[in-house]
Amino acid sequence: MFKFIQVTDPHLFREENSELLGVKTYQSFVQVLDEIKEQDFDYDFVLATGDLVQDNSDEGYLLFCEQVKRLDKTVFWIPGNHDFQPKMFAILNQNQGNLNAKKHIVLGKYWQILMLDSQVFGVPHGELSQYQIDWLVSKLKDNPERYTLIVLHHHILPTNSAWLDQHNLRNAHELAYALSPFDKVKGILHGHIHQEVDAEWNGYRVMATPATCIQFKPDNNTFALDCAQPGWREIELYADGRIETRVKRIQKAQFLPNMNEEGY
Repeated sequence: MFKFIQVTDPHLFREENSELLGVKTYQSFVQVLDEIKEQDFDYDFVLATGDLVQDNSDEGYLLFCEQVKRLDKTVFWIPGNHDFQPKMFAILNQNQGNLNAKKHIVLGKYWQILMLDSQVFGVPHGELSQYQIDWLVSKLKDNPERYTLIVLHHHILPTNSAWLDQHNLRNAHELAYALSPFDKVKGILHGHIHQEVDAEWNGYRVMATPATCIQFKPDNNTFALDCAQPGWREIELYADGRIETRVKRIQKAQFLPNMNEEGY
């Protein structure tokens, strides 16, 4: 069995006191990491699933690197729609330490994790390029005996929020077609929507995880924030293909957004 933690959407800034919709994102990120360190969950590594930085700053990425070192675990990462990839890759690769740019993670005899880049530069919605789809198919063909967890930033299932669903993965149908010949894909994990999801899509378990900062209110056609607290996800992958998972939210602090905001 392998255990890991997902953190997503920190939206860090150059300045530690900067706010996103009323929440100081650096402080909320630090609080999430503090409470992860206090858990009994003995995890093997961390997945950071995009939107690490909000303002394209070097300092934001450096703050991320500095903070995740405290976990003393390998951190694998992918970009989100807010990330500036040239800067992200340069800084995270320079600050390797426990940061690892690998996108194909082989776990023991039974599992693999495939980390996809769904960013379309300059826009909020996502799309998997032909290169990403070809790479995904090649790894599935190369490892037909392994159970697979697919990880990306953008969401596939509707959130029942019109404002947010326009920023989904636009070519989910192409992903479905690419996956259809392979019967050992067990789950799809993502961030982006700043809320918890555990549902099913085409027979695959689909999981989304709360952001480490602001939360978007589910089932709301117009932009709306939620008072739910920042969080993370714990995941266990078993040798028989089972996935066990739970979302945790911070308990020892409270971050409340400006509920009057109408977008960001």
